[in-house]
Formats: sequence, C-alpha cells, structure tokens
Amino acid sequence: MLSLTIVVLATAAAGFIVWANDKRHTRYGMGLPAGVAVAVGALSWIIFMAAGLGYKPGLTWIPWVLPMVLGTAAAIGTVIYLGRARTRQDTKRLTQALRL
Repeated sequence: MLSLTIVVLATAAAGFIVWANDKRHTRYGMGLPAGVAVAVGALSWIIFMAAGLGYKPGLTWIPWVLPMVLGTAAAIGTVIYLGRARTRQDTKRLTQALRL
C-alpha cells in the first residue's frame, strides 16, 4: 500500500508541474492535470497489482515506475488537448460576440 501512496503523490506533483509549464494554463483548472495524472496512475497501479506484476523479482519496478510514467503522460496529453480545444472555442465565442 505504500507504493500506491508514493505513486499518487508523485503523479499529483507531476500533474501540477505539467500545469505550471503549460503556456495556456489559464484556459483550464489547476487541478485538472493533477487529477487526471492521479486517476491514471492509481488505476494502472491497481491493474498491475491485480495482474500479479508487483513484488516479484525483476518486476518490482512495474507497479512503482510505470504508473508514474503513465500518469504524467496522461496529464501531458490532457494539457495539450484541452489547451488547443479551449483556445479554439474561446476564440470562436469571442469572434461571435464581437460580430454582434
């Protein structure tokens, strides 16, 4: 259970770092990338542990490192998608409002 706690804390930190480094981070909430990273990290940890990949010689790194990598990648993907989509939607709405 300690490994799940570490995965959650590390992925939350990675999500906040991803948010802080995004140039369009004002378009969405601060907790969104961290929440996505924690959800993906915790879910992948549960799946890896249920699959029996944890606490075996040679496979111990899988439930520790891989969920952190997957959570960080999910946060990056979310930021890239939402940053572009929200910017496009905001520009479209602003253009419509200015035409009136």
